Amino acid sequence: MKHLALLLAAAFLVLTGLATEARAQADTLRLNLQTAVQRALEISPEVGEVASDRDYAAARYRRAQASRFLTEFQATSAHAVAPGLSNPNDTPTGRLYLDPDVRNDWNKLRPFNLLEIELLQPIMTWGELSGNIRAARHGIAVEEEAVHVKELEVALRTGTLYYSLLLADALHRLTNEAGDIVERAKREIQRLLDEGDAGVDEADMFQVQITEQEFKRRVVEVEQSRMTARMALQRQLFLPEGTVPIPEEVVLEPIAFILAPLETYLTQALIHRPELAQADAGLAARSALVDVARSNYYPKLFLAANARYSYASGRYRQRNPYVGDPFLSRKVEAGLGIRQKLNFLQTRAGVEEARAEQNKVQYLKEAARQLILFEAEEAYRNLITAQAALASREEALLISKQWLRNEQINFDLEIGDTENLIKAVQANLELQAARHEAVQQYNVAVLKLQYATGVLTDLAKSGTLVD
Repeated sequence: MKHLALLLAAAFLVLTGLATEARAQADTLRLNLQTAVQRALEISPEVGEVASDRDYAAARYRRAQASRFLTEFQATSAHAVAPGLSNPNDTPTGRLYLDPDVRNDWNKLRPFNLLEIELLQPIMTWGELSGNIRAARHGIAVEEEAVHVKELEVALRTGTLYYSLLLADALHRLTNEAGDIVERAKREIQRLLDEGDAGVDEADMFQVQITEQEFKRRVVEVEQSRMTARMALQRQLFLPEGTVPIPEEVVLEPIAFILAPLETYLTQALIHRPELAQADAGLAARSALVDVARSNYYPKLFLAANARYSYASGRYRQRNPYVGDPFLSRKVEAGLGIRQKLNFLQTRAGVEEARAEQNKVQYLKEAARQLILFEAEEAYRNLITAQAALASREEALLISKQWLRNEQINFDLEIGDTENLIKAVQANLELQAARHEAVQQYNVAVLKLQYATGVLTDLAKSGTLVD
C-alpha cells in the first residue's frame, strides 16, 4: 500500500506542473476577452436590430425637419378622352358661348389631359412643427441609448461565456491528470496483488474501481460542459461552422482589478448607465409632444397655392370671365389661410394624454434610477464576496500543498500513513478545481460590476477591458 501512496504522490507532482499542448488546427480562432467582446459587439444581430430602430428614428427626424418647408406639395395628373364640338352654325370660335346650338359631340372623342399642383406652407403653428422636430430629435437619442443597453448585455454575455470556456478547459486538463492517477493506482494495486504484497488486498482494488467509475462519470460531465461552453461562445461570436474559438490564455487567472469604494461605482452608474440617458431623452421628447398637443388651442396660419391646367384638342377658350370649359382651363390660386380646431374639449383631452405620457416616463426614470443604484451596489457586494471566496480557495490550496509535502516527507522517512497521503492528494485535486471555479466566478463578478456601472462596453471599445 505504501507503493500505491508513493505513486499517487508522484502523480500529484506531475499534476502541479500543468502543461498544455496547443493543438494546431486549421479552423481555430485564437482570441482573448478583449477581442471576443469587440467581435461580438461588431457582429451581433441583436445590436444590429436595435440599431435599425435608431436609423428609423433618424429618418423620422429628417422627415420632421423637411416638414417645415412645403408641408404639402403634390402634383396630380389625369388622362382620359373628351368630346369634340358640334358647331352647326359655324360660329366663330371666340364666340361659341353665345350660340345655343353648340353642343358636345361624343362621336368625335379627343385625348384629354389634366395637371393639378397643390402647395401648403405653414407660417405660424404655435409650436406644432418645432415640437415635432424636437420630439423626433430626442427620439434618436432614445434609440441610441437603447443600442448602448443592448451592447452592455451582449458584452456581459460574451465575457461570461469566455470565462466559462476557460473554466471548462481548466477542469478538462485537471480531469485528464486525475485520470492518469487513477489508472496508475489501479495498475500498481494489481501488480502488488500479483506479487502477494501483504499490505494490499481485494478491498483496495474494489475501492479504486469504484473511484474509476466515478471518474468516468466526471469525465463525460466535464467534456460535455466544455463542448457546450465552446459551442456557446462560437454561436455568440457567429463564427463559421467548423471554426473553434480557442482562448489565448493557457491558465485561468483572476482579472487584475483594484476595488474602489462603493460611492465611486454608484456615481459611475448614474453617469454611464444608458437607461438614465434614455429616460432623459424620452422625457424631453414627451415634453415636446405636450407642446404639440397644446398648439391646437391656437389658429394655424399658412400660405396655400393651387394651380390647375387641362387641355383637350378641338376645343377653344372663351374670353369671358363667367364662362368656363372644364376640358380646357388654366387656373392659379394663392393666398393666406387660417385653420382652427374648434373642438376644444378634444384638444384638452389630447394635452392631458400627452402630459400623462410625460409623467409615465418621469416615473420610469425614477424607478430606473433606484434599480440602477441597487444593481451597482449588488454587483459591488457580490464582487467582494467572490474576492473573499477566491482568497479563501487559494489559501486552502496552499494549505493542501503543505499537507501533501508533509505526508510525502513522512513516507520518505517511513513514518507516514498511507490513507493520509491519499486524502492529501485527493484534497489537493478538489481544491484545484474549486480554485478554478472561484477564479471564474470572480472574473464574471468583475464584468458584472463593470456592466452595472455602464462602463463595460466603453472599456471594450477603447481596448482597456483587460490590462
